[in-house]
Amino acid sequence: MTCAAAATAYQRDWLKGLRAQITAGTAYAFVNADTPHELFHFMGVPMVTNQWWSAVIAAKQLAPHYFDRMEALGFHAHLPRYSSLPLIAQMEADFDRQPWGGLPAPAILCARASSDEHPRIFQRWAELTGADLHILSAPAVPDPAPDWWAQARTDWEGLYGSARLDLMVAEMEPLIAALERLTGRDFDLAGFAAYMARIDEQERILDEVADKIANAKKCPIGIAEQMPNVMIPQWHRGSDWALSHVCAFRDEIDARIAAGEAVCEGERTRMMWIGAGLWFDTSFYRAFEDSHGAVFAWSMYLPFAADGYIRADHGDPLRALAARVSAMNEQLHQPPWVNEWLVKEAQRWRIDVAVMLVPEHDRFSGYGSYFAREALKAAGVRVVEILSDMVDPRDWDRAAMEAQVRAALDQREAA
Repeated sequence: MTCAAAATAYQRDWLKGLRAQITAGTAYAFVNADTPHELFHFMGVPMVTNQWWSAVIAAKQLAPHYFDRMEALGFHAHLPRYSSLPLIAQMEADFDRQPWGGLPAPAILCARASSDEHPRIFQRWAELTGADLHILSAPAVPDPAPDWWAQARTDWEGLYGSARLDLMVAEMEPLIAALERLTGRDFDLAGFAAYMARIDEQERILDEVADKIANAKKCPIGIAEQMPNVMIPQWHRGSDWALSHVCAFRDEIDARIAAGEAVCEGERTRMMWIGAGLWFDTSFYRAFEDSHGAVFAWSMYLPFAADGYIRADHGDPLRALAARVSAMNEQLHQPPWVNEWLVKEAQRWRIDVAVMLVPEHDRFSGYGSYFAREALKAAGVRVVEILSDMVDPRDWDRAAMEAQVRAALDQREAA
């Protein structure tokens, strides 16, 4: 796709600038994926996301070295690898081995206590670097609504609970104060409200795109091309470039559908990929098109742009932001949030087979897999569970994993 190439080129140039800033000594933040990135973007603080940096290390085929090192250091086997890989690289301190020559000490660290390990991982980062540490709470919703997406866009106060949102706002205020000190700028609440409105506009366009792809007779774009067109604008959400890009993405999808273009002309099976990207082997997503007419049409990144991000501000953009981040990871990984959402999405996208990545060493990402599997099976979707990790290739056997999926596709065709 033209748009995918454009997004990749934009991100490549932007990352060169980010690298130049950081390696030249510009103060930056190192943060987890489920933290309020909007505050850093709005205040103009460069930011590196822990899980993105982990994916970069994995894509450079460096993960096996660091995970061997992690075991040699005595860390337990269930330390979440997606989140801990950058810490192990930082602890080894062989920066010549790392992408960019490694990361210098950040000015601010920010994580959400969405698993038992995340606060300790970031505490260790703070001990290593002396950076200002901000840990945001993740209190449970006492009565989570399985169909959370129906309320989340507008009635989020009732969905997440006032006390929970009060806490989130109260914990973001010291983070804002730290960003003000770092930048020498005051936080402009009216300007932030306008910025949040632009993000919602961007996510509504991506929601349109998701509907178009889901309803197309044949899938016009696979997930390997969806990801850069969604994830890169999400990285820059609310910016002029991001809004312009998602509009161009929508137009290109319209054109492909109108022209009858398809990822696989012989499409007869639609699949969904459940879990984070398989960052060290993305060609896996195209492996079943020729043999079975099976297309990976769905990954979480495009549909979650709307359900996970659109939050009406009701005159209080900080509270709307709290509603956005207060259950972000839980909705993607925990029952009853994730299983009902996946069933809704499988029905919306006409999914026949779900391939579920179950990272055995990441308890948070793996908690909901049983419930998601059973809910999808009850809805008539065949489920293949792949026991592997999104950034650790040591246990990845491509031939064996393909065989698992092919067996499910053969069974479907024989039924």
